[in-house]
Amino acid sequence: MKIEKTEAEWRALLAAKNAEPVAYEVTRKAATERPFTGRYENHWLPGQYACICCGNTLFNADTKFDAGCGWPSFYQEAVPGAIREIVDRSHGMIRTETVCAQCGAHLGHVFPDGPAPTGLRYCMNSASLQFKAED
Repeated sequence: MKIEKTEAEWRALLAAKNAEPVAYEVTRKAATERPFTGRYENHWLPGQYACICCGNTLFNADTKFDAGCGWPSFYQEAVPGAIREIVDRSHGMIRTETVCAQCGAHLGHVFPDGPAPTGLRYCMNSASLQFKAED
């Protein structure tokens, strides 16, 4: 079941979670944070990354790699179906947008230039993620 909220409800929820200032624009309006500015770009602790809006687990930290692009990058989603892919024709390009399958939050894009075993690079905005440390 898809989670739906009003603009005010999303803003209040993100504020309560101490989300990055650009989190609403990124997650609900498909904006992109500036490269090398997000809190998880150079973050390497064990744990999981979840959607900042709904808590849906998206990635395991052991699938994160340094792509050198300025955004957290992962080669595989934590659970098949956690992320939905949408064709994105904005900005004069054709890319594959990634959104949370549970709440529709914009996460980033996926590209076919990642490492083995998948060959994928899920290039995510830190502002769309919430880290959950390993117990």
